Amino acid sequence: MASVYTVCMSARLLLIDDDRDLCAMLEELLLGEGFEVASVHTGPAALAHLARERVDLAVLDVMLPGMSGFDVLRTLRRTSAVPVLMLTARGDAVDRIVGLEVGADDYLAKPFHPRELIARIRAILRRPASGAAGSSERVLRTGPLVLDLARGRAQVAGRPVTLTGAEARVLEVLMRSAGQVVSRQQLCERALDRPLEAFDRSIDTHVANLRRKLGEGAPAMRGVRGAGYALDPGDPP
Repeated sequence: MASVYTVCMSARLLLIDDDRDLCAMLEELLLGEGFEVASVHTGPAALAHLARERVDLAVLDVMLPGMSGFDVLRTLRRTSAVPVLMLTARGDAVDRIVGLEVGADDYLAKPFHPRELIARIRAILRRPASGAAGSSERVLRTGPLVLDLARGRAQVAGRPVTLTGAEARVLEVLMRSAGQVVSRQQLCERALDRPLEAFDRSIDTHVANLRRKLGEGAPAMRGVRGAGYALDPGDPP
């Protein structure tokens, strides 16, 4: 069986950025790391490529001409759950939050160090194979909430709920620790496979998305000030 590292190394990446010089530099770097890489420079070209080719992860810039990265992601999420790492302007917290709300798995602020980009890509690609808690259990139940990890799908009292990969992993960690407070640091490390950064609101945004998507009937997802989040264990199904 191929190792997680081998799977990450052979992954197909799509760079979506109108900065052609940056794309050329990143292509050379990522090819040298063993990835398969293609680049496109507009939103419509990105959507056409994603509809036509298998892509394991897309790196998507917010600032695209004509069709913004947000619009590309909104359109993509209607039909695809392909992992997306969004590139945002440094210090622009609004772009980061909007990107996560629209369906990005993670974000990275420009300008960035190329090695950090590689680390983020590998972290995202590792997630489905590793699982947030390293358990072989693939279907989790907490009251009326069911999470099928193999398919990345959830149900609340039989109602299907579509989740992004990152949302599914955050929910997995909370379900495995139902009734216990999980810190934001632990959620970031176990669900996103990276440390929590200063002023990082990604976990909070993923939790807010989960509350909205799961809706009424799901076990309560409580925020504990200064501590983290806890999922109500609910009643036995």
